[in-house]
Amino acid sequence: MADEMTGLAERLQVLARNIWWTWNQDARGIFGELSPRTWQNVYHNPVAILREVSESELRARLMEPDYARRVGEVLDEFDSYMSHADTWASREDLADREVAYFSAEFGLHETLPIAAGGLGVLAGDHIKSASDLGLNFCGITLFYREGYFQQSINHDNWQTEFYNQLNPRNLPMESVTDGSGEPVTCTVDIATDTVTFRAWRINVGRCPLYLLDTDMPENSPFYRDLTLRVYGGDSTTRIQQEILLGVGGIKLLRALGRSPEVFHMNEGHAAFLALELIHEKMACGKNFNEALAATKEECIFTTHTPVPAGHDRFPPELMSYSLSRYEKGLQLDHKRLMELGRVNAEDEEEQFCMTVLALKTARAANGVSELHGEVSREMWTGLDADIPRIGHITNGIHLLGWMKGTAREFWQPRLLSCAPHKNHFYERINEAEFWQRVEDPGFVSDEELWALRCRLRRELIDFARGRLIDDPPSREGDFISYDHLLDADTLTVGFARRFATYKRAPLIFDQFDNIVKLAKDTSRPVQFIFAGKAHPRDDEGKRFIQKIAHLARHSELQGHLVFIENYDILIGRQLVAGCDVWLNNPRRPLEASGTSGMKTASHGGLNCSIMDGWWREVCDGENGFAVGDDSHPDDTEEQDRIDSENLYRVLAEEIVPCFYERAENGLPRRWIQKMRHAMATITPQFNTWRMVQEYARNYYGKCE
Repeated sequence: MADEMTGLAERLQVLARNIWWTWNQDARGIFGELSPRTWQNVYHNPVAILREVSESELRARLMEPDYARRVGEVLDEFDSYMSHADTWASREDLADREVAYFSAEFGLHETLPIAAGGLGVLAGDHIKSASDLGLNFCGITLFYREGYFQQSINHDNWQTEFYNQLNPRNLPMESVTDGSGEPVTCTVDIATDTVTFRAWRINVGRCPLYLLDTDMPENSPFYRDLTLRVYGGDSTTRIQQEILLGVGGIKLLRALGRSPEVFHMNEGHAAFLALELIHEKMACGKNFNEALAATKEECIFTTHTPVPAGHDRFPPELMSYSLSRYEKGLQLDHKRLMELGRVNAEDEEEQFCMTVLALKTARAANGVSELHGEVSREMWTGLDADIPRIGHITNGIHLLGWMKGTAREFWQPRLLSCAPHKNHFYERINEAEFWQRVEDPGFVSDEELWALRCRLRRELIDFARGRLIDDPPSREGDFISYDHLLDADTLTVGFARRFATYKRAPLIFDQFDNIVKLAKDTSRPVQFIFAGKAHPRDDEGKRFIQKIAHLARHSELQGHLVFIENYDILIGRQLVAGCDVWLNNPRRPLEASGTSGMKTASHGGLNCSIMDGWWREVCDGENGFAVGDDSHPDDTEEQDRIDSENLYRVLAEEIVPCFYERAENGLPRRWIQKMRHAMATITPQFNTWRMVQEYARNYYGKCE
């Protein structure tokens, strides 16, 4: 018995350091019940839980037969996942082709706040699905010791930022070490210095994610802080972080003995990796043109930015300074290097663009939705003819990573009832055949679906109340009883994302008087929950937050509108699960894809969105609500005015009547039918299970 308990405890330690538990509700459950209060306080971090619970306490808990059984079942499921050989990649003959995926940020879980927004969340979902599919895949990013900022809204309703130190010892990560147990270290030339870095490893199922860290005693204070914060500092910090990511990432892979056949640049931040690949080939005797051609065969590039101003550009003097020592080793004159990053290679005044570098050094490139592919092709028409045609692969989400436990508990037995002889729930939950059955009331009844929707809404209301009670400025004057803030029977509209100005977070409130009337209609009320962060240097985005926070606390919408501060993956997961309507109103065509609305469908939520990004590819009028048509005026003021009017009209004339139209038994039959159709059309298509398969077949496979 003692040996069995010891074995379970040791296996739990291994599981805690593999974030497979982020997409397995049962795994999270067995850690969380060891200390529910600590579980909440440490952002649902199993490593921290196992440091809090002593060895003797853990052994005692494992003596409980029921708990030990459930622990054993989870560990057996984890072992089966890790050892499963008959994966999609193996069946497609893609399991042996190694892929290295470089991204400046990865959004994996709230306990690892090393992402600023959708780009990082997409990268996190990408590597999770690469693991599920059985790809030979690794990720490269930076270890931001202070992560992305923590947000607080002050008494003036203005966003303020503070930072917390991340301690690797208390996180689901481990040092990358050599055979003697010492940290693997590498160097990279930046400006006039040689910078030393080490690496940490996060186990993402079957796939490793390596995080580069310059906080080393050999480095000067400036370079020790180079990896301090996500997108921290000025342009000098940015370019030097990107040199570390691209050049340093290649050097780390070589130090680990890894020789990927494909290098995937997720946005232009990673494009310096191509310079190091060229450098390697020139060091082996190739001339520059030969090295460039060979490098292009290894690289693919995904762009996420549909506006020219959003692409990293660096002036020639900053390039000369930051790459001064590296250029000498590269054996490439500065003029030829600058040409790699210029649309017009002969224009010596043009800044160096990381996206141009990526396009000129890749064999394949893509946008992240059909419309974004079109916009990107038009944006870069001035480039040489030898750059790849920019195609598109529409983004997706890691379904189980975003599916709340309540929804998983609802769907899992129904999925098992369809094919009890099959294994691997994580594969089958993505199958179109299952979600198509949801449209059949004989498979799942209206009563069951509405009960799920009401339960998820109630959980969100309780969560929001709890978070707002912990928010001192919102309690000023005690103007509201938090036990009655928001209402669990009211149509709930949600908006949570980065507060970039093009996303137009306050657009719905341009029709303020009308929105107040809607919200306060006693027979058909509406309530709004907002969350999100603006970049610390984005004052316009901060003004958007200020406006919404002010309306929530000091306007007639008080009690019908709340702003939840310190947006992170946890808050996002709660909102996409609990909201009836997911609001998305970017200024078209600036939403490259968008993914947040994809996360609501499996929970029974419906999208209300501008016809931009992914939504224009799936909206059919019956699976959600379209704001405007598949076009937009060129004048942005006119566009904002039209979109504001259309948004209010859709809310007042389509959404509210549909939600509150009830049958004799109180069920909104027409609304539930839309829920069914959204599940059937969105969930099996807009996920990273499909998305990563497209990358693997179209881009990761061998060149013909």
